[in-house]
Amino acid sequence: MRPLRNILALAAPLVAAVFGFVAPAAARPADQVFSVADPAGGRIEAGVWLPDSRFAGPRPLVVISHGNGGVFSGHHDTAEALANAGFVVAALTHPGDNWRDASRQTQLADRPRHISLLIDYMIRVWSGPAKIDASRIGAFGFSAGGFTVTTLVGGVSDPGRIAQHCLDQPPAFVCRLLAQSPIDAKGWKPASRDPRIKAAVIAAPGYGFSFTDQSLAEVKLPIQLWSGEADVVLPARFHAESVRDRLGRKPEFYSVPGAGHFDFLPPCPPELATALPDLCRSKPGFDRAAFHVAFNREVVRFFQATL
Repeated sequence: MRPLRNILALAAPLVAAVFGFVAPAAARPADQVFSVADPAGGRIEAGVWLPDSRFAGPRPLVVISHGNGGVFSGHHDTAEALANAGFVVAALTHPGDNWRDASRQTQLADRPRHISLLIDYMIRVWSGPAKIDASRIGAFGFSAGGFTVTTLVGGVSDPGRIAQHCLDQPPAFVCRLLAQSPIDAKGWKPASRDPRIKAAVIAAPGYGFSFTDQSLAEVKLPIQLWSGEADVVLPARFHAESVRDRLGRKPEFYSVPGAGHFDFLPPCPPELATALPDLCRSKPGFDRAAFHVAFNREVVRFFQATL
């Protein structure tokens, strides 16, 4: 498989059309698109999906962190399902790790800070039509976003464990990616917990093996954790299951038969499926559209029960 940044670069105009500011025809685009100032420099692109007027009173907030090479709207169907259930949903495009810019695609330690900035903005600055209940904040993350959310709930990633893993498993996808773009171990910020997050959904997380036993044992908040049985990009043994088996509170865990890594992204429209087959193709017999109906239903149910 080609590196994800190369896959996306081949079809940037289509990615912009489908996962950028214009969602597929059957999807609901973000209700608002804006940017958040980053104290480290520049601005961070973000979008918000809003509940309708049926939902009175302060609403819970769910923030979304995308995977490597993604964009804020990359999980538009999950955002829409949550908004339809009464949640305010805010997602961002991680600087330096998105479909336009892969310059920091392996420098994951800065990603949790981006999400905390988004939470800050949503509860202190944002003035949308819905009021946010700051005591009810959840987080959703996929792939590198799963690493991000695991860090935000208290996981501490050890760069030494990453180095050892790549000595033991050099053909692994993450190790081939790191060979192209090595991490900055000195700049790796291991602790980025955000106590405002009260529950989390983590799908096919990356670098699960890198979290320390002690830090995961101290994570006691509700977690819904997903993996794909056919995920060859981030095999569950080293990633999702490594997190599952060491959390201090048993998570709600789903291992999806036949699901590959990218099946946690929404189904691709025909033009994108043609341009990005590595991203859009599922294992024969796996129905990504049907899976997303069930996946989104369970994500909504989990956050309704925990926030």
